[in-house]
Amino acid sequence: MGGGYALYTMTKKKEEADLFVPRVVTTDEIFVPGHRACIGCGEALAIRHVCKALGRNVIIVNATGCSEIIASLLPQTSWCVPWIHTLFENTASVMSGIEAAYKARVRKGKIADKNVKFVGFAGDGGTLDIGLQALSGAMERGHDFLYCCFDNEAYMNTGIQRSSSTPYGAWTTTAPDGKRSIGQATWKKNMPEIAVAHKIPYVATACPSYPFDLMDKVKRGLEIEGPAYVHIFSPCPTGWRSPPELTIELGRLAVESGVFPLYEVINGEYRLNFDFADLKPVREYMKPQRRFKHLTEDIIDKIQARVVEEYLRLREKAGVKK
Repeated sequence: MGGGYALYTMTKKKEEADLFVPRVVTTDEIFVPGHRACIGCGEALAIRHVCKALGRNVIIVNATGCSEIIASLLPQTSWCVPWIHTLFENTASVMSGIEAAYKARVRKGKIADKNVKFVGFAGDGGTLDIGLQALSGAMERGHDFLYCCFDNEAYMNTGIQRSSSTPYGAWTTTAPDGKRSIGQATWKKNMPEIAVAHKIPYVATACPSYPFDLMDKVKRGLEIEGPAYVHIFSPCPTGWRSPPELTIELGRLAVESGVFPLYEVINGEYRLNFDFADLKPVREYMKPQRRFKHLTEDIIDKIQARVVEEYLRLREKAGVKK
């Protein structure tokens, strides 16, 4: 029993070292400076981390949205790999079509198989709303791809309109607060669980505030055979009405409060990457964001209860003992 405990302790220490000890990261960039992202943009940082994990042997299909607008205004571009701009609604369709065409040409001997990887980039609007049908179809057909959703919780590129990823109670331009409204009136759609329901081999959540965790998940999703989905939390100072210097802190508070847990689902098995016996209060996460400033204590308590309930359900799925 002592030996088992010693092995457990060594394994635990190694896991902690992998998460927090500085590691060598490639200096090669395929998403380069010069783009037009807002100051403090969490999505731009997340894309940079993702691209470091992707390497150069990829084809990226990018939906209309912030990531496309900021980095591809002709005649300039920040992309250093094959990159295709497509519409909000058909990122997964274009990506799966390219993947199928590549495999067909390899099968017919037209080109050599160079193990090219196919990657989709889209925001929450282009994933949870407009593009959901195409993504669902691609997952159901079993195409070999990695799809990354950069979730800044609204249609930030077109004016901060609400999406189905906007959290309950948040202010947006199309769900404003007022005498008859608290802001967003519905709860955030759980897209990772929708992906899990498709029985695909890999689903994960990630956040640029935890860069090594994010890059590791991108690499796993890229290497696994079949559809892989990574949902990436992307703080947006412009849309969230938060100070740009707090982008990393807000990402950490979202994870530490249970608002955005970091976990993986590998072939149906859940793994909670960061677990907190005592979650930080959601009001600590909300306070720096003016999109929540109108909420009463009763509403915040309601949100707190929902967050705890869902976090406990996730811990149960991951087999974490109470």
